[in-house]
Order: sequence, then C-alpha cells, then structure tokens
Amino acid sequence: MTDPSTALPSDPRRVERAGDRARVVIIGGGPGGYEAALTAARHGAETVLVEERGIGGAAVITDVVPSKTLIATADVLDLVAGSEQLGIRDADNGTAPAAHSLNVDLAAVNRRVRELAAAQSADIRASLVEAGVRVLDGRGRLDGPDRVEVLDASGRCEELLDADVVLLSVGARPRELAGAPCDGERILNWTQLYDLDRLPEHLIVVGSGVTGAEFASAYRALGSRVTLVSSRDKVLPGTDADAADVLEHAFARRGITVRSRTRAETARRTEDGVAVTLTSGEEITGSHVLMALGGIPSTRDLGLFTAGVRVRESGHIETDRVSRTSVRGVYAAGDCTGVYPLASVAAMQGRIAMHHALGDAVSPLIAAQVSSAIFTSPEIAVVGASEQDVASGETRGEVLTLPLDTNPRAKMQGISEGFVKLIVRPGSHTVLGAVVVAPRASELILPYTLAVAHRLTAEQVAGTFTVYPSLTGSLAEVARQRLLDDQG
Repeated sequence: MTDPSTALPSDPRRVERAGDRARVVIIGGGPGGYEAALTAARHGAETVLVEERGIGGAAVITDVVPSKTLIATADVLDLVAGSEQLGIRDADNGTAPAAHSLNVDLAAVNRRVRELAAAQSADIRASLVEAGVRVLDGRGRLDGPDRVEVLDASGRCEELLDADVVLLSVGARPRELAGAPCDGERILNWTQLYDLDRLPEHLIVVGSGVTGAEFASAYRALGSRVTLVSSRDKVLPGTDADAADVLEHAFARRGITVRSRTRAETARRTEDGVAVTLTSGEEITGSHVLMALGGIPSTRDLGLFTAGVRVRESGHIETDRVSRTSVRGVYAAGDCTGVYPLASVAAMQGRIAMHHALGDAVSPLIAAQVSSAIFTSPEIAVVGASEQDVASGETRGEVLTLPLDTNPRAKMQGISEGFVKLIVRPGSHTVLGAVVVAPRASELILPYTLAVAHRLTAEQVAGTFTVYPSLTGSLAEVARQRLLDDQG
C-alpha cells in the first residue's frame, strides 16, 4: 500500500487510512460488490463501496429482479391458460378460461417492476449503511494497484481512496449488433424493456440463450406474438438436450415461432414497427425486436492496464478460484470475470474474495456445485455434471431419468411436461449432477445441490422422506431406480 505520508498535502481529494484497520475499496455495487462489502465490514475492515448506477447493480436495477418480476406476472397467465382441464370455467358464460381473454396492463406491470427493483436497491443500501459501509455514488477507477479514483458523471475525480484490498465487480452490459443499434423504443436490449407502456404486438427475439428464451416465454404468456431467431439447431445451446427439447415442444404448443440455424444481420425501424434482416437475406417484420445476444464485461476505462491487472481477449478479468487477479491485493467478482453470469456466483466470489483477503479460512469456488435455473415455462434447473459430460467421456456416470407425468401431484395440477434426471457415479452411486424440468424447478433443485455439495449417494436421496403428494417425490423416486436396477 502507498504510504499516506507521501500524499501531496495540497490535494484535498485524498482520503487517508484511519488507524490499523484494513482498508477495503469495492468498485461496483452488484451482488459481488455488496456481498463483499458486507463480509469485509463484518471482519472489521474500513469498507468503501463505489457504485454509479444504483446499489444492487444490473442484477437488481435492470436484469435479474426486473426480469423475474415480469416473469411472475407471466406465470399467472400461464396458470390461467392451463386451468381448463382442472374444471375451471368462466363465471359468466361457462367457457374455458384462456390467457388471451385477459388484458395485461404492461404499464402497470412495468411500474411494479421498477418499484420492486428500487425497493430492493434501497433495502441493500440500508443494510450496507447499517453494517458500517461507506457508500459513494460515482464511478470507480483504479489509479494503480492500491488506489481508487471516484469520478463524477462528468469524469472529474472527486476523491482518491487508498486501499489495502480492492475488489472489482463492475458487471457487464448488453451486447449489440453494429447493424441494429438499440433505440429504447422499437429496437431494445433487455435493460430497456421496462420502459414499454404497451404490450408488443409481435416481439422478435434475437438470441436463443437463457435471456432470449426467458423473454420469449414470458411475452408469449403476456399475450404478444413471438418469433425467436436462433443461430443453433435448438434453443438453449449448452443446456441439457432433453430439457431443450421439452422447452421447444412447449414453445410450439404455445405458438412461439422458432427460426433455427439463422442469424440476424440488421434491424431497422419501419413506419409502424421493425424489420429484421437475416443472414439468408430473408426479412422478418414485427412491432419490436429484443436483442438478447449476451453481455460484454464493463472493464473498459477501469484502469486495469495502469494497475497491471491481466485481462483476457474477451475483456474479462483473469481470476483464480479465490477471486484473485494477477495483482496482489486486487480481486474481482461477477460477470466481469466471465466465470458464470449468475448473481449467486458473483455473490459467492465476492464473499470468498474478502474471506481470503482478510485472512479468514476460505473454500474456493467449486464449479461442479453451482446450480442455475432458466425461468421459462416450464423452468429448467441444473447442477453439477451433465449427461453430455457422461456421453463425451469427461465424467464416468450413469444417467437416471423419470418423467413428471407419472407424479401424482403433477397429475393433480395438470402438469404433463417435464422430468427429473439424476447422474450418479458407477459403483459408489455418488450424486454427480441433476436436471429438473418443471414448474418451480428453481426451487426443486436445492436437494440435488446439497447432494452434489455433500457427496450424498443415490441411496441416501432415495431413503429421504418426501411429502406425499409432492413434486419432490420424484426427486427421491428417480434415485430409487438405481436401487431397483441393482436388485433386478
């Protein structure tokens, strides 16, 4: 750390370290940043967090919280659309209920989205202040490995902060096509959807990864006509193939058009909508287009070169499993590292970084224990090794699968799509991975995540009590297949 006594006394921006407490400066207030700040404060460190867009970062302000709030509304409409077989009828005319017979006030939905995001941001800020974290509104930038500049909106340095430990958690921004610049009105990225006050008549979604699939599913449930442009053979490339098949079947059943093996080249506004030109030369017209092409790490003009922090060709900051960068005392967490674009992973990276930096016992991030979910209808949740890992020979495993349509609770709720898949090691039957495709799969995956993290066996999962009837019954039932196979 730079000796504070060498600072120019005429520089009023310089903030000196007080006493013998470790000084931690965090750039970025998303999950990685605010969890790191809380952890550092609990360790007794003098902690400063610098954030320019709002506490909670993109995850809270423009990404995870808003999108899942929107999807919660779409889920209600999905329930209505599937309630005919449950015997529910319209009270006035006795007809079967349908989602399209309901009106969605998108302005009200998006107002609620923004209010919830703001409330969550305020709650996080309050918890930081209560913990003793100094929160600064501004843009942070490295001025060497042990000093951070705090810049205002015009780029003027308002304050210099000395640091024993720096954490970079600056997230990522939406990727855009050069031939389809987003205008926030008709050509949109995922941060701009929440300013719409009317439901798109026909939404073209470019990109079939997690973000594209989630918004295609949600806006179809809300009542929009949806066309999904995918450069791959299937939606959700890299996800469990059987799960992708179920989702594609659900998309087809619900009327979502999927244009596979093609890319969008340009998008332009027309008199009353948009026109998207594909690489084949074909043109698709709609009312709006969502560019869901992944993210770019927000690492430009962060002072990384000056500080000597190594960056990959993609722009992501290089880190190890305890979040260290190439420079002593400088750590990084979240989407800017390219480890996993998940808020839960960013938060864990931030906590690990502070435990390591401040001398506490720490367990490194273990990729095989990371669970994730895709909030489509039905949801898809995964953890650990995949069936593709087994098929490629990367992992020695057995794959056990059980469709949900045999589950009594699923029958009661009219659920016909989905399955549970368990991957176990031959011989020991240790649980290596799992896939759940079902309503609320994001909640159902937890028992399997515990099984992977604690090296439980299929026998231990199978012998655990489950409520009858429940969807969790299938989590244990699929494990019993391993026992039956042995007995047979």
